Amino acid sequence: MIKHDGIIIALNEDGTALVRIVQTSACATCKAKAMCASAESAEKEMTVVLLGDEQWAVGDEVEVMVQQKMGWKAVVLAYLLPFFVMLAVIFMGNALWNVREEILGTAALCAMALYYIVLGLFKDRLQKEFSFTAKKKNN
Repeated sequence: MIKHDGIIIALNEDGTALVRIVQTSACATCKAKAMCASAESAEKEMTVVLLGDEQWAVGDEVEVMVQQKMGWKAVVLAYLLPFFVMLAVIFMGNALWNVREEILGTAALCAMALYYIVLGLFKDRLQKEFSFTAKKKNN
């Protein structure tokens, strides 16, 4: 499981909550970050499913979790598949039509854009599959 600490900022009636987490880069926790310009962190807000039958309140500290295999699946969908779509268009276009490189490059970028549009059409289905859960943090 991939875990992050967060704070509930809003409760929803459907058993979900809006949680704020602080996403940090690898060097954000470094002791020398004050002298380094590359340290960065950002606050993210996400909707999570609340686990357990406990009483929840705004301001509760929670632990947000997602299965690690979901992280890998997201990497494949967001980065690897579009890369292979682009390469396939370039190689097939070169082998079948023998057109200029500029046209192949433009066609490859258009194919990637089309891929992301199709991926966006499945947004609701993907959001159900990539759900985050939260449980109260043990203090």
